[in-house]
Amino acid sequence: MSKAHLSASTVHISASTNRFNHAADASTSSLIACGSGKLIALWNTQDTNGRGIFQTLPGHESFVTCVRFLTSDSFASADDKGTVRYWRLFGTQWRTTAIVQAHKEAVSALCAFDKFLLTGSSDSSVKIWGMQRGDVTDEVTEFQTISLQGYYPLSLAVASLPSSEAIILAIGGTDRNVRIWTRSDGPFIRSVTLSGHEDWIPALAFRVPSTPNDPLVLASGSQDGTIRLWNVESFIKMQAQPQNHTGELGDELGDDLLDAFEASLGDLGADAAEGGRQISLKRHVLTVKSNSGTQQYSITFDALLIGHEAGVTSLSWSPSNATLLSTSTDSSLILWAPSPIISTAYSSSTSSIWINVQRFGDVGGQRLGGFVGGLWGSNGTETMAWGWSGGWRRWRRVTSGGATTGEEWEEVGAISGHSGPVKSLDWSPKGEYLVSVGLDQTTRIHGAIPSPAPEWSVWHELSRPQVHGYDLLGAAWLGPWTFASVADEKVARVFEAPRNFVEEVRGLGVNDLAQSEKTKGDRPATASVPPLGLSNKAVSDGVSYDTPAPELDSSRPRRRPFEGELASITLWPETEKVFGHGYESIAISASNSLELLATACRATSPQHAVVRVYSTAGYQPFGSPLEGHGLTVTRMAFSPPDDRYILTVSRDRTWRLFEKGVNGYLPVAADKSHGRIIWDCAWSCEGDIFATASRDKTVKIWKHSSDSGRWGAITTVKFEEAATAVAFSSAGADAHERWLAVGLETGDIKVYSNLMSTPDQWTLVLTIGSDLAHVDQINRLAWRATGNPSMKQLASCSEDGTLKVLIVHVVVD
Repeated sequence: MSKAHLSASTVHISASTNRFNHAADASTSSLIACGSGKLIALWNTQDTNGRGIFQTLPGHESFVTCVRFLTSDSFASADDKGTVRYWRLFGTQWRTTAIVQAHKEAVSALCAFDKFLLTGSSDSSVKIWGMQRGDVTDEVTEFQTISLQGYYPLSLAVASLPSSEAIILAIGGTDRNVRIWTRSDGPFIRSVTLSGHEDWIPALAFRVPSTPNDPLVLASGSQDGTIRLWNVESFIKMQAQPQNHTGELGDELGDDLLDAFEASLGDLGADAAEGGRQISLKRHVLTVKSNSGTQQYSITFDALLIGHEAGVTSLSWSPSNATLLSTSTDSSLILWAPSPIISTAYSSSTSSIWINVQRFGDVGGQRLGGFVGGLWGSNGTETMAWGWSGGWRRWRRVTSGGATTGEEWEEVGAISGHSGPVKSLDWSPKGEYLVSVGLDQTTRIHGAIPSPAPEWSVWHELSRPQVHGYDLLGAAWLGPWTFASVADEKVARVFEAPRNFVEEVRGLGVNDLAQSEKTKGDRPATASVPPLGLSNKAVSDGVSYDTPAPELDSSRPRRRPFEGELASITLWPETEKVFGHGYESIAISASNSLELLATACRATSPQHAVVRVYSTAGYQPFGSPLEGHGLTVTRMAFSPPDDRYILTVSRDRTWRLFEKGVNGYLPVAADKSHGRIIWDCAWSCEGDIFATASRDKTVKIWKHSSDSGRWGAITTVKFEEAATAVAFSSAGADAHERWLAVGLETGDIKVYSNLMSTPDQWTLVLTIGSDLAHVDQINRLAWRATGNPSMKQLASCSEDGTLKVLIVHVVVD
């Protein structure tokens, strides 16, 4: 018999970005690396097909807090257990070449310069590390530790001083000052303190001078909502500048006048016109050693940029160094540039008026948390930022007009994902799209948008039907346009697709059924959640509660919705609530005919450990509740092809089988041979056998014996780790082979093969490790109903916060 070889690859990865403002960085070749849970996700923003995250790198054992590119083929990453990893690209593979336990506490800031790597941590210290590159491994050695005496570093920036070998380091933290340290040949020494900000300083960025006459500019952004620009320039150069108005005396006089002016500002008190802001024009002088002796530099306050309504979260200079990008928790991203128009006789060539030339995001719309951080991409033609919920928004420059006409930018697609463990997923009946739910209290629908080459259709999030107030735990499709979901509440909710969604998938070509769909008038346009409400209410044309219905622009080109739209205007109206349970729901399952719906809830007694079955025609109970379990029922499965049986598994380590009668399901079999909780169960596509997966590190296959008339275990598959998810797939209509995918607590997936004729013999044919699969417990696996037997698609979701669609390729020798 011919032997089949299996291999796997990822076609879709949905992952969010961690809520740390240094958690993502862009390389010069427009590769974005961002921390997503314990993983590092890679996204190529230049991908011509618009594909999102194409790879995740396992390695960190805790949340990734900082990522910084050193070169286009190397970056450093740090996590909240204080570990720093250095990654390098070998061919097409990223590998860790150095691991160092840098701090005992979380790393809060990371930056690199020349041969140095600098880490700041919430153990109130900044450490400087020397890096030695080897062929395959790199050496990281501690060079110096700077103790910050009780305040925490939130941001680090480092640059070389103008026309000098010396290095300048700026540290911003929780003490509202920017501390400047310098190094000429030995260790870094403390130089000056720049005061002025009134809150923590989470963002710092140096602008390297483009011509020898330009100063080095430090931008500092604070939670007080302001950005300050500081000029660092050679002190000798400043004294040598000809005084064109008042001569030598004026310089002395000027300083005295300034001191008096500052004192009078201080006398005005805190309620001054400036809102109490002190504007200090003091000149800070620092001295560094150089080859010719000593060199003096001055740092002066140059500009105060006011435009954000809330704290500044990140700052970044454009590659051309002309523009400063800032993001804020007020959900705006601002591009600042010096205005070339205003120039008076008194102002020197260095100072100028800074204005915000572009503003992106939601003006005035205080979305939860705003932007966490922002970056430049594609050599300064794109700006992007990620938000509190972990999704990105991206804008691309269309035209670069002159300074007067301004530039034109447009929003383009980016990446998104659940910002927490993904608890469940389900394919729509024909496999057109996939619904996922998670502890970030959202329900998301993912679909493949067809492209000219069918095997390269690109996956994206198409809709976010439910943004809830409770943790979502399960979802099941009840038809091509209807699904039900359960959350940490006592009701199950049923949702019906709005007209927006039907038109969107029709336009994108995701679902062929959309052509024959109901006429326009039958469906509500969209849905909205009333203030303080939990239920999505339908919004038909012109009828709304208090605000006009947010509609997807009907004139817009055929494209998928972006993060800003997904977060607000792709909700589905809720059509039904299904009551019955006395405690919070935990699991939901739909029958193969889609005519029945089963739900279960948390339970500590037999009275509540029941499965309730409803008919989807009117959501009335079908028969009486299925009793027998003593603790929470973790999963229910209807037997294909005709729903003759319901299989239920539970925390009480038993499975039970119920057979369909005229007036409901009746118990026919039960077994307690697993030693620990049974996490999952699944029927084979033919309905002749089923599998149960347990924390006792086994998966058991059960079959009905025609001799004894009982269901017995015909084989037990043992694992090194707890088995948490199982799913069967048939190899095709006329094939004699079938597969079983098993998800483990470690995040690995194993695929077993079996011949129909010998249901008790299962052989391991493929192991999908953490580089392709997950790094934490797998919550659910599901095979997609595709016609192609040589390319099966397997969807998986995990506690690590990612959802993946894997392609399992079959090559027959």
